[in-house]
This record gives sequence, C-alpha cells and structure tokens, in this order.
Amino acid sequence: MSSYNDPTFRDRLSRASEARSATLAKFKLALDPENTAIIEKRRQREAIAKARAERATRREVARQEQERELTRQAALATQAAAEAERAALERAASEAAEQAEREAALKAEQKAERDARYAARKADKKKRRRGY
Repeated sequence: MSSYNDPTFRDRLSRASEARSATLAKFKLALDPENTAIIEKRRQREAIAKARAERATRREVARQEQERELTRQAALATQAAAEAERAALERAASEAAEQAEREAALKAEQKAERDARYAARKADKKKRRRGY
C-alpha cells in the first residue's frame, strides 16, 4: 500500500528547509521596528500596562484611605471607651459615696437608739433606787 505522495528524502529535506526559512522570516518580521502590526501590539501592551498601573495606584490609594478611616474609627472607639469607663468610675465613686453616707446615717441612727435605750435603763435604775 503506497501513499498518495511518497516523498523522497530530498523532498523532505526541502520542506524542512522551507519550514526553517519560514520560521526565520517570522522571527525577522517580529524584530522589524517598522512593522505596523508589531508596533500596534506593543502600543496595546503598553496601554494595558499603563491601565494596570493606574488601577493598582487607585487600589493602593483606596487601601490607604480605608486604613486611615479604620484608624480614625479605632481612635473614636478608644476615646468613647475611655469616656464610658470614666463615667462608670464616676458613677461608682458617687454610688460608693452615697453608700458610705447612708451607712454613716444608719450608724448615727443606731447609736442614737442605743443611747436612748441606755438612758432609759439608767433612768429606770435610778427610779428603782430612789423609789419614786
């Protein structure tokens, strides 16, 4: 069974040589500075690179702005927490002062009651001794 074209060694060598020269021509065309297709592709790549760099710059600016906003919010939260803690301490101090005042008033009232009972006992004792 023979194929349609039965290439000889010389045909294969000539086709390989043509393929090499076509590849070489393609590379030479790619290196040609006057080639408009290559120039257009280069311009497109440069435009894409420039747009990519601009997007990266915008993302970086947005990230820095977000970091500044987070820092500002953290500072506000810290300030609010400190103010709340100060208010809680003031409230606790005033409650402690009121509690101490109530305890002092209670102790004074208890002392007055105790003194009254003591005075009543003394008066009773005096009354019994004198016989009135």
